[in-house]
Amino acid sequence: MTNRRFTEPDELVAAMAAAAARVGPAVSLAVRHEAMVLQALIQAGASGRPGPNAITGRYRASWQTQVVPRRHGASATVGTFAPQGRRLELGFYGADALGRVYAQPPFPHVAPALVQLQPGFAARIATAAAGAL
Repeated sequence: MTNRRFTEPDELVAAMAAAAARVGPAVSLAVRHEAMVLQALIQAGASGRPGPNAITGRYRASWQTQVVPRRHGASATVGTFAPQGRRLELGFYGADALGRVYAQPPFPHVAPALVQLQPGFAARIATAAAGAL
């Protein structure tokens, strides 16, 4: 980033527009990367003890990342449509809709992945934006 002085307002406007055009793709790439890292951490935590047993690997493979471009970056969703996801993460005690009784302890794998990723997330996104300027 340079400390250039602008003598004409049009120069400043053009420079700011060019910087804004670079920030979006840089932040989008960083968001995509962070979402993929989160997915990998969740899948690793869903692979045997202390997490859930990985008998077939279908649950682990059901995790997906969806990145949606936004004007100046992107948003990402990491999730699964597997019906056992919530039950594995939070546990389940009691009777289900069919009257079957369960005492299934939680096997957290999403929350620990978020805790692991979170400390540097904002800094990595800020670094990507600053690098584009």
